[in-house]
Amino acid sequence: MRTFGKLLLLLGVISSLSGCSHANNRQETITAVGSSALQPLIEAGGEKYSQKNPQAYINVQGGGSGTGLAQIQQGAVAIGNSDVFAEQKKGIQAQNLIDHKVCVVAVVPVVNRQVPLNNLSTTQLQAIFMGKITNWQQVGGPRLPITIINRAQGSGTRMIFEQQVMQGQPFKKAPEQDSSGMVRQIVKNTPGAISYVAWPYLTQDLKPLAIDQIKLTTANVAQNRWKIWAYEHLYTTKNPNKLTRQFIKFILSEQFQEQEVRQMHYIPMKQMRYQQDAHGRVSSKE
Repeated sequence: MRTFGKLLLLLGVISSLSGCSHANNRQETITAVGSSALQPLIEAGGEKYSQKNPQAYINVQGGGSGTGLAQIQQGAVAIGNSDVFAEQKKGIQAQNLIDHKVCVVAVVPVVNRQVPLNNLSTTQLQAIFMGKITNWQQVGGPRLPITIINRAQGSGTRMIFEQQVMQGQPFKKAPEQDSSGMVRQIVKNTPGAISYVAWPYLTQDLKPLAIDQIKLTTANVAQNRWKIWAYEHLYTTKNPNKLTRQFIKFILSEQFQEQEVRQMHYIPMKQMRYQQDAHGRVSSKE
């Protein structure tokens, strides 16, 4: 019996040591939720960060800027991703959050590739989304009904387009989608369709439109010639944990900004020659 007792004790010690070892190997995880426009960049950042720091895992989810801001305000996540200032969202107590601007994103109107137009004026674009222009023939295209695809309420991409293009005019009632990826798929497969996406979601199967003969380029965004742009924000509580602080520092690092940010069609903060406030007012930084 003594031998059996010693054996049980030994097994207990081994199990305890094994448990300690397992605990030491556990990954630390933080979750970032919100903007689908920012999601590809934060996912890429999370992968890069975890490669350099195997004990850390960055869980990235979409859901829209409104969701990201609501979740960080509730303390349910470590980071709330947003295309808009917290001050612009009703019900969000911006003074309780810390804003980390990490880059700029441009939003571009896109059409199905069967639409043989490359440019619209701001007035025409606004009239289409208001429902005043309903056929491509009215703007020099073929006799083809216009199908509007909108982002859902709560989308930061929608708020950017609403602020810079609609300028207080109401959207026509139209189908709404929760994600940029779904918008891209529907426009690709629907003759006559028009919508808008963040530049990182612009692929060869969609046709981007110039506005007032100005094309989407990094230089045009930086100089505010392309007007539909906004900051990408990582919001945290006032006391983020160490991993959250380190991850945001990594996203803002020179190497990440010059490589991933540029390559994925976001604009590094330092490249902007204009700045924007929470009311959408734009001014020169010079």
